[in-house]
Amino acid sequence: MKIVVDAMGGDHAPEVVIKGTIAAVKEYDVQVILVGDEARIKPLLAKERYPEQSILVHHAPEVIEMSESAATSVRRKRNSSIVLGVNLVKEGKADAFFSAGNTGAVVCAATLGLGLLPGIERPGIAIVTPTLKGISLIIDVGANIDPKPTQLLQYGIMGDAYSRYILNMADPKVGLLNIGEEEAKGTEFIKQTHELLQKSSLNFIGNVEGKDLFSGRCDIIICDGFVGNVALKVSESAAEAMQIFLKRHILGSVMGKIGLLFLLPGLRRFKKDIDYAEYGGAPLLGVDGAVIIGHGRSSAKAIKNAIRVAKEEVERKFNEKIQEAIKKVEKAEEQKQ
Repeated sequence: MKIVVDAMGGDHAPEVVIKGTIAAVKEYDVQVILVGDEARIKPLLAKERYPEQSILVHHAPEVIEMSESAATSVRRKRNSSIVLGVNLVKEGKADAFFSAGNTGAVVCAATLGLGLLPGIERPGIAIVTPTLKGISLIIDVGANIDPKPTQLLQYGIMGDAYSRYILNMADPKVGLLNIGEEEAKGTEFIKQTHELLQKSSLNFIGNVEGKDLFSGRCDIIICDGFVGNVALKVSESAAEAMQIFLKRHILGSVMGKIGLLFLLPGLRRFKKDIDYAEYGGAPLLGVDGAVIIGHGRSSAKAIKNAIRVAKEEVERKFNEKIQEAIKKVEKAEEQKQ
């Protein structure tokens, strides 16, 4: 299996990307194509020990920076690591693409380059988050900030397929993120979406609130990309602040420092539970190919796990599962008519 990795994507690229890639090829049965500036990549690779046949380098002279406009940069920088990386998948030279670079550019390049699956109108970014009862999937967290109700229904169908075939959930519960649990709450857009989800074959439990993001009340939370991205960023900052508060108060006294010796095992487990690096990257669902998006601050550990996520998505032929699920919904709608 060949997985393309954007060597220039992320706040700490290419050094961290290369370290994560080397860790991945040592642990997983994959071959990685690093796309980026050869002059920066090859000297870094030369310092490391790894199975040389497992990592190839594909030169890309241009880089799309985090601050650049997505659509404009994808059109103008045809030789960027993101555009060339997606093209390798499009041309059948690789099975999946991962980048921790400009999210908008990845979404745009993947949508234009690979196209969308039949029955899907817009792609959605899905992330796996820890809950009090295990894990849940949130979709969308930034790909589509102005969707239609039908597109959120499609997110529900894709999220259901991902939860079943990748996360191994038997009958995932679906919730719609809203300002209240009552059906009458929310905008007209949310009410229309609620109606579509309620009529669908999904295991829809109704509206859920922000407090349910980590409660484990449902397995899939559906929202538009604007709300989802805000919720994601707030959750990340809260988790980081919580760790700082704990450290500050525990280390603020002699007794706290002594007690820390006994707390360390539990604190390590706590940190692992809330560490995004454990979950790797977020799949871009709906495009006709396996595309994984990483956090801009991705560590080597996160890069390694993102490559694992890409591998699993390809191995389980996930896009075929989505198409099967879409066809079932369309067939059910035809029978109703």
